[in-house]
Amino acid sequence: MNDNRHPITFIGLGPMGQAMVRTYLRNGNPITVWNRTASRADALVAEGAIRAATVRDALAATELVLLSLTDYQAMYDILGDAGEALSGRVVVNLSSDTPQRTREAADWLAARGAVLITGGVMAPAELVGKDGAYVFYSGPQEAMETHRPTLELIGRADYLGEDHALAQLFYQAQLDIFLTSLSAYMHATALVKSAGVSAQKFLPYAVDNFDTMSSFIVDAAREIDEGDYPGELANARMMGATADHIVGASGDAGIDLALPAAVKEHYDRAIAAGRGTQGWPSLFETIRKPA
Repeated sequence: MNDNRHPITFIGLGPMGQAMVRTYLRNGNPITVWNRTASRADALVAEGAIRAATVRDALAATELVLLSLTDYQAMYDILGDAGEALSGRVVVNLSSDTPQRTREAADWLAARGAVLITGGVMAPAELVGKDGAYVFYSGPQEAMETHRPTLELIGRADYLGEDHALAQLFYQAQLDIFLTSLSAYMHATALVKSAGVSAQKFLPYAVDNFDTMSSFIVDAAREIDEGDYPGELANARMMGATADHIVGASGDAGIDLALPAAVKEHYDRAIAAGRGTQGWPSLFETIRKPA
């Protein structure tokens, strides 16, 4: 048996969970599944998965247990009555929640004889197990390295360290960029739509903007780490004026002001703190130390 064909228990069969189970089935991993809505396992069982009748049975089947649930509360709801069945298990929780909740979950599982590895999946269900998919992990290094070959099957495994919170922190930080950017696009499209411009006509300009955005953050990361924000090219006062114009244009268009007003407020506070002549990355100092 190849090193990455170890048996697995998988709990949580939403679209992401099903995609992961199918990835393991294609690789030849013996996989036991359980879901609160039992019918969600039907197709997977037909494809070769083993259905566990109970959560205890699912835990008893293998040492490695993967969870793909709505949040960490769902883990407590499902595993809360498992008792000694958790002892000796390595639980890889791929669910989304706050970093602090992952630390609490690690303690909860440790009290029951289990080890937690936190995961954050950076791929939609259709890309699981394919090029470009990756997963943040954190937790005990020994457990991570033992199971890395198996975990690598669903995506590149980026191990961040022993602190259970780190994987969730990186995951939420990436989603922070993703969700905020999508909202910005929707807001910008609403702005041009207010003048009767179609989303399709605006689209190539938005795509070009997204494609070039990464070039702005390379120098910003260095300036943040150095704590030095030269403002020769784009200082906070200049960028703040633009933010004010976006709020004005949005008001004239009659569209929602929440997002541009929040951005303007960052610049207003930076300028009020004496950072008007510093570069726009100095907003980092305003954001990390809110008033």
